[in-house]
Amino acid sequence: MAELLGDLRAETASFEALLHPLGDGDWERPTPAEGWAIRDQVSHLAWFDDAAVRAAGDPDGFQAWVSGFTSVDDIAARSRGMTPGELHAWFRTSRARSLEAFATLGARDRVPWFGPAMSAASFVTARLMETWAHGQDVADALGVVREPTARLRHVATMGFRARPYSFAVRGLPVPQEPVRVELSMPDGPSWTAGPQDASSLVRGTALDFCLAVTQRIHLSDTGLEITGGAAREWMEIAQCFAGPPGKGRGPRSGADQGHSG
Repeated sequence: MAELLGDLRAETASFEALLHPLGDGDWERPTPAEGWAIRDQVSHLAWFDDAAVRAAGDPDGFQAWVSGFTSVDDIAARSRGMTPGELHAWFRTSRARSLEAFATLGARDRVPWFGPAMSAASFVTARLMETWAHGQDVADALGVVREPTARLRHVATMGFRARPYSFAVRGLPVPQEPVRVELSMPDGPSWTAGPQDASSLVRGTALDFCLAVTQRIHLSDTGLEITGGAAREWMEIAQCFAGPPGKGRGPRSGADQGHSG
């Protein structure tokens, strides 16, 4: 938990670095998420950090409260009357409170959420993944290229473990065939998951894989090498965030740059 919380703080600082230079008008810049400006990315994270504090501190109360949840678009719309300064302060406060709440949990404590309940370790990993993914939306809106870090291993872990969820959330049967994932990491050592003898394989950079499983890039715009039907079927719908099936991103180019075996 200490390592995870340290990495979440570092990912938070990376997100904050995108926000600090912004003028008030910049908060209205559209992001790749349809209908969402930078301000909506920030309010989304702040609102769900508040929800995370409730889930961590009052699990039973959270279960009753979550029944009134409508949609992420409604959350964004309700926050559009706030000034950039108010939004930024809300995010900083809610993130600080969530970090304090997470620090009281043991790694195996169960925490309810909008999807299945998770261990506290997975819960913190999910908050890191969300911060990175929405930070990517902001970076794309600003035309900023972020340097990938070793923290991508957390996003990759969540993406791999969410393979069954990617099918279940679409009402599809969960495949039993295993898939192997082999990723090159920014800091050198490779990251792997799945049995070594699996006939279906996803291979490439951690950045491409993480962009794909968070639906921040179209699969054809990655350099991922995808071998086997089970791997291809998964990666075409991969989703590591809770909630209904995401629309994903459209292709930037006409050519299919992914590879299947």
